[in-house]
Amino acid sequence: MIKHDGHIHSPYCPHGTADNFADYCEQAISDGLSGITFTEHAPLPEGFTDPTPEQDSAMSYGQLTSYIEDLQAVKSFYKNKLSVLIGLEVDFIEGFEKETTTFLNEVGPKLDDSILSCHFININNEYYCIDYSPDVFLTCQTLLGSTDAVYKHYYETVKKSVKSDLGSYKPTRIGHITLCQKFKKKYPATELHSQDITSILQLINDHNYSLDYNGAGTLKPLCGVTYPPGDIASLAHQLGIPLIYGSDAHQVKGMAAGVDTLFDTDILSAPVLR
Repeated sequence: MIKHDGHIHSPYCPHGTADNFADYCEQAISDGLSGITFTEHAPLPEGFTDPTPEQDSAMSYGQLTSYIEDLQAVKSFYKNKLSVLIGLEVDFIEGFEKETTTFLNEVGPKLDDSILSCHFININNEYYCIDYSPDVFLTCQTLLGSTDAVYKHYYETVKKSVKSDLGSYKPTRIGHITLCQKFKKKYPATELHSQDITSILQLINDHNYSLDYNGAGTLKPLCGVTYPPGDIASLAHQLGIPLIYGSDAHQVKGMAAGVDTLFDTDILSAPVLR
């Protein structure tokens, strides 16, 4: 049985919903969870321009203090019912490692937990949000030549995120490593990319990091599987990599995402507190 949901968004997400912190907490208690981590999209690094049309990929820097203060109050209110961890989902953006490190040094001491994820890839010095839409994915495919090339490029970016030196507050959980598969039913790959995946897992293991076992892909009509799929999660477990369930919920009803398709709920871990 899942005891902790380590990847939940909040009303601070500009592309999410207005469901409030208490609604998520009450649902977690109703579902029998012992803890949850709120991991709102961290403010994007200074100097980076969000390439999405609405520029709504993350909360603004000006909201960060309120987000943390709100969660401190929620954490205190639910302390006898539910372990509420204060976290962020931090983007690894190639070329902005210095700015990200500066941000993490500032906010890291205030966090209990965090995730390092890749949403943006750099192609010819332009950034694209890989999971924004099928049209954006098609643009990436056109620029790189094939779906397999997009996957390869994404996996290389994930590898860089694992290897990057982002300081002592770098998140040690790597988010949805197969997010590039979000539109796989529309743009299928012709290769399994086993070598790329194995390389990522070996790097995660070498760094003693953990893996976001993310259920959100099961709710995406063009995907239908977890990030990563069960066979990759099984391989990660065989390597000794802690798997931490994350619904990646952007609304309360998304908190059960992927539960029925996880390969083995008995081996799921809980986040390690800083």
